[in-house]
Amino acid sequence: MRTTAEILNVISKFKDGYVFTYDKLGFEPEKTNAVIIALNRLVKEGKLRKISKGRYYKPQMTEFGELKPDTFQVVKDLLQKDKKVIGYLTGFSVFNSLFLTTQLSNTIQIGCNNEKKAISRGMYKIRFIKQANRITEDNIPLLQILDSIRFIKDIPDTNQNQSCNRFIAILKKLAPERLNQLKKLVLKYNASTRALTGALIDMVEADNGTQIIYESLNPATAYSFSISTQTLPTKDKWRIR
Repeated sequence: MRTTAEILNVISKFKDGYVFTYDKLGFEPEKTNAVIIALNRLVKEGKLRKISKGRYYKPQMTEFGELKPDTFQVVKDLLQKDKKVIGYLTGFSVFNSLFLTTQLSNTIQIGCNNEKKAISRGMYKIRFIKQANRITEDNIPLLQILDSIRFIKDIPDTNQNQSCNRFIAILKKLAPERLNQLKKLVLKYNASTRALTGALIDMVEADNGTQIIYESLNPATAYSFSISTQTLPTKDKWRIR
């Protein structure tokens, strides 16, 4: 019981929804078994929730019910290691925050530089998307935009015309230097993503700054999207059908 009381004292300093592992509680290694038993007891008592093996959090209650932990908390160990960025939330995980859809998903997608197999954590399916660019804190927002363009056909509860309008609005808000940075990053994406990104940038920039992207494409290849000319007048230049 003393171990339980000590744990409660430690976690009282944690914010609700903060995900932690037993080794983050500061107990001596010889107490590991006792700590795990005490944590599981607190789960049974409803004082803690267990998101997956060895991962716990304090439930956050509101007048509308219990809130799930923030997506970042669920996978933070997969995003940073020793204070170094090793991955970033993307795809289904950011469609909502970019206002591309209002639909939420139990699939969490993470961009990373290495191939990794999908894993599960509780109710969440975690999938990894290989990113060819070096990942930094600075370029993550741009990579999230480019990934969303890449997966435009997978954005739920919307259509590609609506998504294009939203992407144009997003790109218009980028400072010129950030837009130039995005142009360089997209060169390591697949051809269809480069073509669509080029067509979108041409909608917000009039100085032919997409030439480097255009020249990276095979002039004999066309790209299939369900996007109207009214939404994207620049599509023919980029051979978008």
